[in-house]
Amino acid sequence: MNPRSDNRGAAIDLETVSKAYGAFKALDGVSLRIEPGEFMTLLGPSGSGKTTTLNVIAGFTDVTNGKLLVGGNSVVGVPAHKRNIGVVFQHYALFPHMTVGRNVAYPLTLRGFDQAKRKARVAEALDMVKMGDFAHRYPSELSGGQQQRVALARAIVFDPPLLLMDEPLGALDKKLREWLQLEIKRIHRELGTTFVYVTHDQEEALVLSDRIAVFNRGRIEQVGTGRQLYDEPATLFVGRFIGDSTVLRGEARHDGTSTALSIAGETVTAPRRIAGEANPVMLLRPEKLAICRPGSDAAGANRLSGTIAEAIYLGSGSKYDVKLADGSVAIVRSPLTGESFGLGEKVELCFDGTDAKLLADDSTADATLT
Repeated sequence: MNPRSDNRGAAIDLETVSKAYGAFKALDGVSLRIEPGEFMTLLGPSGSGKTTTLNVIAGFTDVTNGKLLVGGNSVVGVPAHKRNIGVVFQHYALFPHMTVGRNVAYPLTLRGFDQAKRKARVAEALDMVKMGDFAHRYPSELSGGQQQRVALARAIVFDPPLLLMDEPLGALDKKLREWLQLEIKRIHRELGTTFVYVTHDQEEALVLSDRIAVFNRGRIEQVGTGRQLYDEPATLFVGRFIGDSTVLRGEARHDGTSTALSIAGETVTAPRRIAGEANPVMLLRPEKLAICRPGSDAAGANRLSGTIAEAIYLGSGSKYDVKLADGSVAIVRSPLTGESFGLGEKVELCFDGTDAKLLADDSTADATLT
């Protein structure tokens, strides 16, 4: 299992792929290009289409319409066992009656590898996932994290050009999950295989991915790097789903270069406007907001009256929920060096209009996230 000499895996192309179950469309015209050797994460809430997309690529689910190419070749109609794809499931799927070594060797046995090659490949795969000393144990003698590493070794032992992972860390505790994220990232770097990873955890997606495809209701809302999705969301759904955010709604007024929102008798402005006639909202990230004493001098031209509804100490700083006059809640993160505020305290929410992202309002965005 030496790293690929060209450090490249297989490209994947989905072209207007749809999957219908009767009248329900699990996928609705999904198009996505995944580059050779890329780590692509499919991210979205439950029922958004991300796992269906993974199953379509794996061959577990047939497409209703559209094209699917792996390595430039159509795989529509090709059964899963002939696609030469590695798959890691959430629930490990290890054979309980086989040792770790035999579990990892199983794909090689199916492919007709001789005993010497199987032994060498298994040793390399287990060493890569740091399980080299556990070959003679059984799955029941391993922790959940160890079993997941064995499952990963089994998926990479035959050197597939494409590895699919379906929420593989979902059953693990936070510390172990964070450690395994970095291990998966390391293994991807060493192998050069194309990884496609499904999760509903946006922090996990940000840690692991070269790019992220955000799914919603069977469609892709946006594809980009974690930074692009966080800093420049294309839709309100993406802005709400990637990271914490505050959404300000109000009566909008436009001039040639700016947008003003009137919120419960107070006005905030942003120095641009969105195209078309869509009703705009302002989306702000917690680190772009500040809490000010009423009437104090503070940076940021925009100020909204509010009350501290929640104060949470996070170690590296504090997180505040500020209830505004219209009943909405703003999320603010303050560093340890900042001023502290108590529950029920009257404050002002302060921000610079250049930090507000103007997006078309979408009444379905909030409902889809729940």
